[in-house]
Amino acid sequence: MAIRKRGGTWQIDYLDPGGKRVRQSFKTRKEAAAELGKRVSLIAEGRYLDVKPESKTTLAELCKKYAESFSGQSSFKRAKISYLENFKSSLGADRLLSTVSFADVEGYRNQLRQKPVTTDRNGVDVVRGLRKDASVNREMACLHHLFNKAVEWDMMEKSPFTGKASLKLKENNKRMRFLNEDEIPSLLSACAPHLKPIVETAILTGMRRGEILSLKWEQVRNGFIYLEKTKTNEARQIHISDDLEAVFKDIRRREHLKSEYVFTYQGGPIQDNFCNAFKTALRRAGLQGFHFHDLRHTFASMVLLRGGSLKDVQELLGHKSMTMTLRYAHLTQESKRKAVNLLNGLTRDCHKNVTSTPQAVANLPI
Repeated sequence: MAIRKRGGTWQIDYLDPGGKRVRQSFKTRKEAAAELGKRVSLIAEGRYLDVKPESKTTLAELCKKYAESFSGQSSFKRAKISYLENFKSSLGADRLLSTVSFADVEGYRNQLRQKPVTTDRNGVDVVRGLRKDASVNREMACLHHLFNKAVEWDMMEKSPFTGKASLKLKENNKRMRFLNEDEIPSLLSACAPHLKPIVETAILTGMRRGEILSLKWEQVRNGFIYLEKTKTNEARQIHISDDLEAVFKDIRRREHLKSEYVFTYQGGPIQDNFCNAFKTALRRAGLQGFHFHDLRHTFASMVLLRGGSLKDVQELLGHKSMTMTLRYAHLTQESKRKAVNLLNGLTRDCHKNVTSTPQAVANLPI
């Protein structure tokens, strides 16, 4: 802070609480000194009139409020809690919101694209390669939502994303692997005893891995599976087919309901041992480039190939809109091709059984 003489006036020069440089001129040095002293006192007491919300709120404070508001989301513990820690670590926990610019959030996105994905195995970080664009988009969507909420909560006047170019990366969603009718029995025969009913359930219902592994017997009743906690936070009911009912009966007969969970291993819920067992089964079956989530694709594909509609698949998978379901649209064409081929021979071979003569034609009713 300083007072300087500029020509015939005296100028005060200081930084406000938001880091903005302020200059103002007065006729006399006495007036300038008095005003500067007053503003210094206001800043010290936190009563400076030009202090905007983002000039006194840190990123850590925003993240804390966000966590308190959205900790109940199904995605919070799975992803958002780590996203918030990443934001504070990279952008600065004590960073004032007023200093976060579009260049900062764009730089953060670019940093994510170059940051390798690692997993902890027995205390050792294992590098799995660079993040996929879809993974980057999920984290950036959370950051975007974070700043939007800051504006709604009067902690910021404007989000750094407002009025700027979209930072969303174009995702490649073309990959869709599913088992054919020959591969399904091959995989099932390669599964360990505790894994086989899990894979069968995935193929017969299209349920997600988390929904299956957390399934309890109290959710299986009256010919339905009742799911309350889903990825879309919307409850849905799944019809139990005859084959799936047989799977559940086998489990009940074998386990005698020793656990509240449907699928167990050595008496307890299936957790870490699941992934290794599934990878082993894939190796035994000779299936490469296949993931557990692809069993969900298998379910959808088989429904369509056996005559189901896209609307059926949308409702059975719990998609909120048809957009996600349309990835399977090409399979309906195959189903339709099979359907029309059922009519082969209906017209081309009929002449073999009918003797057409001029007299016969002449006697046909008009």
